This record gives sequence, C-alpha cells and structure tokens, in this order.
Amino acid sequence: MIFTHDTEAALLAAVELANSELEPDTMNTVEDLDRYFSRWVYTGSHTHAQAELDAVRALRAPLRRLFTSSRDEAVRAVNQMLADAAAVPQLVRHDGIDWHIHAIGPDAPLETRIMVETAMAMVDVIRADKMSRFSVCADVDCEGVVLDLSRNRSRKFCSTACGNRNAVAAYRSRQRASAN
Repeated sequence: MIFTHDTEAALLAAVELANSELEPDTMNTVEDLDRYFSRWVYTGSHTHAQAELDAVRALRAPLRRLFTSSRDEAVRAVNQMLADAAAVPQLVRHDGIDWHIHAIGPDAPLETRIMVETAMAMVDVIRADKMSRFSVCADVDCEGVVLDLSRNRSRKFCSTACGNRNAVAAYRSRQRASAN
C-alpha cells in the first residue's frame, strides 16, 4: 500500500468519477450516483435528487484537470478546494473503519464532500511527491485518467476494457507480422 486506506479509496473514487464522463458516460442517472455512493462507502447526506447528480457530474472536469496537472498547479487547486469548503480536518472512526480523516461535516452536500475528500487525499499525494502516479490512458483512443498504485508502476490503462483492447490489437499485429 502506497497511501493509507482512506487516501487510496478517495483517489480511486475520484478517478472513477472523473472517468465516468468518457464514452459511455456512466454517471447519467440518480441510480448511477446511488451505486457510486454505495460502492465507495460515502457517509453523510445523500438526497437522491437530480440536482445532486448534476452537481456531482460537474466535478468531473475539475477532477480531471487536478489529476493531470503539475504538482504546483495541484497545490493551488487543493488549497482552493479546501478553503472554499472551509475544511477542518478531524480524525473520525465509524462503521468499523479505524481512525481516518474527515474534513467536512456529514451534512455538507455530497459534491462538497467528494471534493474535500479528494483534496485531502491529494495532500498526501503532493506531500509524498507522487503526482507521477497519475497519467492518461495509454490507449490512443482514450483520455481516461490512470491512477497507478502498483508497486512497479506498470499500470498503463484506465480500465480492463482499454487494456484488453490493446492486448488484442498487439496480438493481431504480431499474428499478421508472423504470417508475412
């Protein structure tokens, strides 16, 4: 594990959200948001409303910019995100999860909690000088964000689908080359 559990979970959730606007868009309905909320074990208020979905969807482009920015740009963005939310980091323990940091109350809007949790996770990334853990998918037809948490930094694709598509293309290319 490179980062603490809550940092990795927040980063993975934010990368999934940022990539959800790629084709096919996977964050279109309130039900999609409900599944995302449950999958990443967010706590606090969740209105199940279209306005909430719209607000969460609006985070996707800023998150993409954050993950593909330089370290200095990320510092400015994170500081602004935390200031805008008036974040006050506190250690909490709940739902069988040991001590971890929450920096915004459970009554804050979901989109604010997602942004603050992402910003707090990015504090760890920036302090550890690990911005290189983020990249853009190696698939030439994809612009997905890749978070490489592997020990040997070998992750190149944003999803299994992109990885499989490229593996099949490479296999077919080798087959054509050996046939000639």
